[in-house]
Amino acid sequence: MASTSIVLIVLALAPCIFLITPQVQAQTPSAPTPASPGPINLTGILDKNGQFTTFMRLLTSTQVANQIENQLNSSDQGMTVFAPTDNAFNNLPSGTLNGLSVQQQVQLVLYHVLPKYYSLAMLQTVSNPVRTQATGQDGGVFGLNFTSSANQINVTTGVVQTQLNNVLQKDFPLAVYQVDKVLLPNEIFGAKPPASAPPPSKTPTVTSSKSPSGEPSADNNNNSGSNERNVGLGLVTGIVMICMGILF
Repeated sequence: MASTSIVLIVLALAPCIFLITPQVQAQTPSAPTPASPGPINLTGILDKNGQFTTFMRLLTSTQVANQIENQLNSSDQGMTVFAPTDNAFNNLPSGTLNGLSVQQQVQLVLYHVLPKYYSLAMLQTVSNPVRTQATGQDGGVFGLNFTSSANQINVTTGVVQTQLNNVLQKDFPLAVYQVDKVLLPNEIFGAKPPASAPPPSKTPTVTSSKSPSGEPSADNNNNSGSNERNVGLGLVTGIVMICMGILF
């Protein structure tokens, strides 16, 4: 009898157990979702690694830093940046940066930026030339050339060549590589074509003997008068000689 009573009690309480269970599950806190990564800050990466003060200043003054960060957060292609050290800028001839126009400074900074993410392995097999963010006034794109040897990658501009040394940032969507020379685009710093030869001098023209009004010049008139006087004197002399012959 006791066991039968227990079974009856369990059966009677079973609906209550099923009603209570969902409420307990609903009150259980869910696991926190991982926080999404914040926006990428290029200047923050450079500042953390040090020795890129001049490049950071150029990125800020030309507003290229904002352009890069906006593009990084709105594009799925990623970007690649080559960051020259302060020593690289110090090794430039004196007045190099100050001699550039504002547009040329923007072109110089954008020449260090590729509009696509490239890992070191990708740069070893990339097809040259690789387009940069820099363009000329005619819309032509400035390019870089990459070569690799014994796991060392070299980058060439046509003016300078240097190695990719320290990797400052390697995770997609941004790769940042240290370079020990400023990448000088050939379009700005390359040898200028020789100046064209001056036009040949004009052959001196022979002046006409006539005056602007179409009348003979004074010199011609003088010559004509002299000739007429000579002819007159000759006739007079001839007549005199004939008369003298008749008389004698």
